[in-house]
Amino acid sequence: MQNYTRRFFARIKEVCMITYEPFRRMTREREISTYRLINYYKIGRSLLNRLKHDKPITTVTLNDLCCSLGCRVEDILEYRPDEPGKSSSSSGSHSSR
Repeated sequence: MQNYTRRFFARIKEVCMITYEPFRRMTREREISTYRLINYYKIGRSLLNRLKHDKPITTVTLNDLCCSLGCRVEDILEYRPDEPGKSSSSSGSHSSR
């Protein structure tokens, strides 16, 4: 099951991209340091790493971030569809199921 999930998300990444650039922009604008996120807001280093590298997070985590930082979902993430013809991975690299 885990292998299927990994392939599923790899295919989604080819079509669209969720980015956490709004979160990074918001923390810069509010001058919230990584130190403060970890020690004051109690956001774990692993979550910050996931946000930094645009990795998936759960809706529960997204809700917790919004509650802790007093912001909206739009302040945390943004959906960016890929441009046609530009894929994040090479074609033909997926096995059929």
